[in-house]
Amino acid sequence: MNQPVTLIRRPTLRLNPHDDVVIAARPIAAGTRIDDESIACVDAIPAGHKLAVRAIAQGAPVRRYNQIIGFATQPIAAGQHVHVHNLGFEMFERQYDVGVDRRVIDAPAEPATFAGIRRPDGRVATRNYIGVIATVNCSASVSRFVAQHFTHEVMARYPNVDGVVPISHASGCGMDTQGAGIDVLRRTIAGYSRHVNFAGVVIIGLGCESNQMDALFHAQGLGENAQLKPLIIQTSGGTRKTVEAGIAAVRVMLPAANAVRREPVLASHLTVGLQCGGSDGYSGITANPALGAACDLLVAQGGTVILPETP
Repeated sequence: MNQPVTLIRRPTLRLNPHDDVVIAARPIAAGTRIDDESIACVDAIPAGHKLAVRAIAQGAPVRRYNQIIGFATQPIAAGQHVHVHNLGFEMFERQYDVGVDRRVIDAPAEPATFAGIRRPDGRVATRNYIGVIATVNCSASVSRFVAQHFTHEVMARYPNVDGVVPISHASGCGMDTQGAGIDVLRRTIAGYSRHVNFAGVVIIGLGCESNQMDALFHAQGLGENAQLKPLIIQTSGGTRKTVEAGIAAVRVMLPAANAVRREPVLASHLTVGLQCGGSDGYSGITANPALGAACDLLVAQGGTVILPETP
């Protein structure tokens, strides 16, 4: 008869041999013995928080990742909770050792592939959408109404199309018609309209906004064609008629969008974007290394990774 197996996780995680603290992998009660560190917890340690592994004198630096993260504002004993109550963050000269952990990624034994979609211009898509883009916040609802018409039941007739998606924003009116703000907005809208994952795009404006449709098309070198249809609410006869026109435009695009077929293509066509979603006590222990390892695999295949940290 099989006996139940009890899985015991390590209570703490050490990030560097030189660290003054370890990280609680789960809540740890006061008095708990941490055998790996040969200490006992003086305080209760919340999950993700720091536990001193040695005595730290008042004013001494405290290291995590073998980097100074602050200074002890009072004497800290081994086994105590290390947090804002006993850790100060005075300004000090930091040394950034960029790239010291860099390592060469071995070339893969054979190229990896994925099921992609080849576009006529040679680009490779991972998805096959039709987009409904608002030029201004005033046309956001109309864009959503058009996309909402294409339910799962409607799209069942187009199995090779991944969906009809609205793209709206809160800008486009009450702004300067010249300058960086509107330039970025127009460039972003044009970027969506040209994106390889869109087989077709309907762009919907109101008519009186700062981000005028004709100025947008002129500034970004866009032109109306079978897979790019502009609509303006005020010249189309209002909300209802524009929604109807938008639905009709998408219907015209769907057969061509559905004609695509997926085929094996090299992973070198992939571009992955990373963006910090909000750091916590585990980010540098779990998510960041895991994503880094995955990105190493992709780059070794000739793919591209973009890592921004935009405040």
